[in-house]
Amino acid sequence: MITLDDLPLRADLVGEEPYGAPQLDVPVVLNVNENPYPPAPAIREEMAAAIVDAAGSLNRYPDREATALREALANYLGHGLTADRIWAANGSNEIMSHLLTAFGGPGRKVLTFTPTYSMYPEYARNTCTEYVTVPRHADHTLDAPLILEAIAEHRPTVVLITTPNNPTGTTVPLEVFDQVCANTDAIVVADEAYQEFSSRPSALDLIDKHPRLVVSRTMSKAFALAGGRLGYLAAASAIVDACRIVRLPYHLSAQTQAVARVALAHADELLAQVRALTAEARGFEEWARGNGYAVIDSEANFSLIGRFPDRHQVWQQLLDRGILIRETGPAGFLRVSAGTPEEMATLKEALTDLDPERHP
Repeated sequence: MITLDDLPLRADLVGEEPYGAPQLDVPVVLNVNENPYPPAPAIREEMAAAIVDAAGSLNRYPDREATALREALANYLGHGLTADRIWAANGSNEIMSHLLTAFGGPGRKVLTFTPTYSMYPEYARNTCTEYVTVPRHADHTLDAPLILEAIAEHRPTVVLITTPNNPTGTTVPLEVFDQVCANTDAIVVADEAYQEFSSRPSALDLIDKHPRLVVSRTMSKAFALAGGRLGYLAAASAIVDACRIVRLPYHLSAQTQAVARVALAHADELLAQVRALTAEARGFEEWARGNGYAVIDSEANFSLIGRFPDRHQVWQQLLDRGILIRETGPAGFLRVSAGTPEEMATLKEALTDLDPERHP
């Protein structure tokens, strides 16, 4: 058998490890911001029927343009959008890969602001795009002067602005996007993976004003469709055409398209859980503050709490109790996804037991 050391691996991949948060079989899983509530039985039955129907033509390639799905996504987003201004892919991961393949590449830069989503550097690496970061303000917010100064210094072709930001949950006001887009020729991507959990307006409000603005979304979180792998973007039709150039043929399976369309048809029912999860996250943050933890204000379905002198030790102690959270973000903090009331109660009890001196 040979090893990686024996292979002609790209130099920039030598020593790299595959990305991935732990996938462990434990009672309480609160580490990857999933929706803990699966689709209702009636919706699952409809999804199953849609897959059975799609199976009747699995000997043929799926619609490579995903036309019906893109129409359904446009209807869901509103804002006067049409299918030609929507692109869908295998999770928002592939959406970002398409954007950087089309607008990044050798000799080009992508700019973002840390701390932020841990996959961004991998998108850049895989597309041979130089990855440049600038720190956020001390409270993890962004404003137009900070962003525009960074753009002027680094001259990126793509700017990634995450709102609500992962892992902090902080948001970027619309006026910031407006000022940035008005003062740069770069492709500005508003990564809104958690927008449905936020009370702040979406950058979609600016989509017609700024032709180089892209709004990226996912069905993994709010729609409880993480296993379905469906991400999408809204933008000018020319940006969609650029993604179509670099996409792999038939990149979205017939099954994925069928399941996602059923989920969109039941958007109201599926999104009803968003309010419950948002309340659970904000309630946990209130509990954490009341018990002596530092908490970063979040507009997402997760919370960042600290400060822990040894956060890995706390992470491991919780795991030993069957509770999986995420060791990510600023030093001394741990990220907690919103779970069911029972899961959150279990976490609170464990934190109290592990650190009784912190709890009044």
